Amino acid sequence: MTRNEAEEALAAAGAAPDERFPLFEASLSCALHEDPTRDPGPARALLDEAEERLRYRLKREPAEDALCEALGGDLGLTGDLMTYEDPANTDMISVCARRKGLPVSLGVIYLDVARRCGLNVSGVDFPGHFLLRIETDEGPMALDPFAGGRIVMPSELTRRALQTGLPPDAADRMDTLMAPVRDRQVAIRLQNNIFARAIAIRDYPRAERSAVRRALLDPHDHRPWLDVAAAREGQGALAGALEALARAQLLDGGAAIAARAARERVRMRLN
Repeated sequence: MTRNEAEEALAAAGAAPDERFPLFEASLSCALHEDPTRDPGPARALLDEAEERLRYRLKREPAEDALCEALGGDLGLTGDLMTYEDPANTDMISVCARRKGLPVSLGVIYLDVARRCGLNVSGVDFPGHFLLRIETDEGPMALDPFAGGRIVMPSELTRRALQTGLPPDAADRMDTLMAPVRDRQVAIRLQNNIFARAIAIRDYPRAERSAVRRALLDPHDHRPWLDVAAAREGQGALAGALEALARAQLLDGGAAIAARAARERVRMRLN
């Protein structure tokens, strides 16, 4: 796959309705967009193996235990504690090869495999740490893909929420803390991680690529184009930055003031 072909695949995913958003394949396309020279076959094979193991365990274990044991136990998918900032932790092909990653990148694998087996699992945009929500006969439960898919008790959710700075009345609201998010937002959260890390080390080309991917995955959102403009400006590509700012203005009139101010700043640098 070429980078242009990856962009076409991402645009197709972006055009899909939320209920048919291809989360894992879109994440693979993001990885190929970053480095088109690789083979996604082993990543797909890992998910096929995970599905097989999960189906076997579901015959004998509750869904929440089966998911944890099949992916976290049998396949060894876990969080990368030692090299958390490694870019490989946000790249789906690398995550599948290393069986290590960030909570959200591992969560993509859990979500895809669980749904293949008919489980009702969704992502949770928990403050500071992506989690999973699985519906069980006893009600919704939280699973942590970074910790091998183990169950996170409500008391621990509250403690974690308090540590992020949420006030006590908000940290006790399980309905809010455990609110499911759209798959599209899961994919975008992963690209946000890449953008933030790239900007922090002034890797503007990588930042631009991740922002373009966000723009393709959510074509109605103006904000990715503001980030594309910032990344292009960081590279000195001022004409490209102006083009991105114009796209932001076209998508959302509410962005017009901020985008217009940025465009004027860039134009002054061009003169």
